[in-house]
Amino acid sequence: MTATAPSAAQPLLNKLQWRYATKKMNPAKAVPQDKVDRILEAARLAPTSSGLQPFEIIVVTDPAVRERIRPIAWNQAQITDGSHLLVFAAWDNYTPERINKMFDLTNDQRGFKNEGWENYRQMLLNSYPQRDAEVNFQHAARQAYIGMSAALIAAAFEEVDSTPMEGFDPNALDEILGLRARGLRSVAILPLGYRADEGDWLVSLKKVRRPREEFVTEV
Repeated sequence: MTATAPSAAQPLLNKLQWRYATKKMNPAKAVPQDKVDRILEAARLAPTSSGLQPFEIIVVTDPAVRERIRPIAWNQAQITDGSHLLVFAAWDNYTPERINKMFDLTNDQRGFKNEGWENYRQMLLNSYPQRDAEVNFQHAARQAYIGMSAALIAAAFEEVDSTPMEGFDPNALDEILGLRARGLRSVAILPLGYRADEGDWLVSLKKVRRPREEFVTEV
C-alpha cells in the first residue's frame, strides 16, 4: 500500500498546534528584527474590506513606554517581558481623503484607471463618510482583527510566541501613544517574545478545540 504524501500545509498546521496564548515570556530573549519584519509584512498583506487597509500597527519596543502601558492592561507581564508590543489601531472614521488616498494609490501602482474601480470609489464616497463615525470605526476595527490574525499565524510560522489581548483601557492607551491626534483608536495589542522555561501555567496543557464535526458544517 502506498503511503499518503504529507500535505504541503502540514508544517503550518503543526506550528499552529504549537502556538498558544503565552502567559510568561522570557525578558532576556528578544525576537530578531527579521522575524518581526516578516510578521508585520504578513499583517500588511492581509485582506481588508474594499482594500482600504483602515488600520495601522504601532510597534512599541521602548521599555519605558511599555512600562506605562502595562498598568492599563491588567498588569499583564507579557507587555514588558516580550521584546515587541504590536498595537493594532483602526481609523476613527472613513473620510473622503482616506478613501481617495487608497484608490489613488491603487491606480498609481497599477498604472491605469479602471471604470468599474472608479465607479466603486464613488459608491464608497457616497456612503461611508455619511455614516456615523462610530459605525465606521467598528467596521475598521474588524479589518484590524484580520491583520492581527495574519500576524498571529505568521508569528507561529516563525516560532515566535504571541498573546493577543483586548484586556486594556483603549482610551488610556490612545493617550499614551497619541493615537487620537492621528485619527486612530487602539483595537487590540499583541506582545511578541519567547516563552519562559518556567512560570507559565498554560505551556504544558493540551490545546483544546471543538472537533471538526461540531465546528464545520458542509452544505
